[in-house]
Amino acid sequence: MSLQVSNLTKIYGQQKAVNNISFAVQPGEIVGFLGPNGAGKSTTMKISTGYLPPTSGQVVVNGLDVTTHPLKVRKMLGYLPENNPLYLDMYVHEYLHFVGKVFGLSGRQFKSRVGEIILLCGLEREQNKRIEQLSKGYRQRVGLAQALIHNPQVLVLDEPTTGLDPNQILEIRKLIKEISVSKTVIFSTHIMQEVQAICSRVVVINQGELVADAPVAELLQSQPQVQVIVEFGTPIESTRLAAIAGVQQVAEVAPGTFKLTAAPGVDLRPEVFRFATENNLSLVELQQVQLSLEEIFRSLTANTP
Repeated sequence: MSLQVSNLTKIYGQQKAVNNISFAVQPGEIVGFLGPNGAGKSTTMKISTGYLPPTSGQVVVNGLDVTTHPLKVRKMLGYLPENNPLYLDMYVHEYLHFVGKVFGLSGRQFKSRVGEIILLCGLEREQNKRIEQLSKGYRQRVGLAQALIHNPQVLVLDEPTTGLDPNQILEIRKLIKEISVSKTVIFSTHIMQEVQAICSRVVVINQGELVADAPVAELLQSQPQVQVIVEFGTPIESTRLAAIAGVQQVAEVAPGTFKLTAAPGVDLRPEVFRFATENNLSLVELQQVQLSLEEIFRSLTANTP
């Protein structure tokens, strides 16, 4: 069961919210869908789940076009929107039964399924409470439970950990990883640690356009810019380091310790060593470091207003 986005475009008036993007998510993959606010992530997810029509292009789920077979596709999909709309006056178990019936579930297997999902999402103690009584973390769990109740093979999760505290984020992250073993999962997030922890691949869009689509490890290794951490035994002005050939940026990370960003394709270490020798400076540390995923994300979306 896969999700295929092909040449997808969505225009609102004069604005292109999504501009001719294409990517695919295969069975067993957890793909992080990244981009700054307003990049077009939620619009793409709403089109992918049949809640918005595209201006052009298509989304295909397991061979079925979302636009021409919306009801069949929705039965294959589990969707947690960003704002997680819930019926707050309903009890947890009552709400899950309601959602299950919407998907056409019935009989003993349906009752058994509700119990399984309550257990899977850690809602045993909360199942007899009204949703309005639950914390933000447990409401997110209910949102995930409704997305899973009909046992879909494709999950589309729009910022599922927004507003949660660190402990709740870890719990939801663990839950997503557990349920994704036999499913296709795409989810958006602004938390880069989350991406590195559970995603096999990332798709990045900026101002409606696709700017990256690669495995996380490959993206981390493929960036042309390299950074060097350098520490001298005596104080030195950062402006002197900025004059070293190939240095694009200098940041002091601690007294006497600097992070130097190299121009694309430049290895700064020989130049820094030469600079230290010519200026009789003792070199305490010289270490080349890889750009973090957060820094790569910033570089890919640097033209965002």
